[in-house]
Amino acid sequence: QVQLVESGGGLVQAGGSLRLSCAASGSIFSINAMGWYRQAPGKQRELVATITSGGTTEYGDSVKGRFTISRDNAKNTVYLQMNSLKPEDTAVYYCNARTIRAARTYNYWGQGTQVTVSS
Repeated sequence: QVQLVESGGGLVQAGGSLRLSCAASGSIFSINAMGWYRQAPGKQRELVATITSGGTTEYGDSVKGRFTISRDNAKNTVYLQMNSLKPEDTAVYYCNARTIRAARTYNYWGQGTQVTVSS
């Protein structure tokens, strides 16, 4: 019952910046955490960043110091500010929303947005 719509992906040169957005709709009040994951061709999906409803953030080691996740609860939107982009950041970025009900975790995913960083 949660729908996620992503935007902001594109092509950027190494060292540049992009800002991704993910707007949630549906049962938004059931969401206790949101985040971004990415998947490059031939690789498994990996954690980029997460943020809980209380504002606690976590980052993957490869993006610490370069990416910042934030959320606007009033707009039900999570953002990912990506700075100092590297070619290794090239991937499809997926927005995630997590709900926990009756001790079970449910995950919802956006359609993904392509981020390509040229060298």
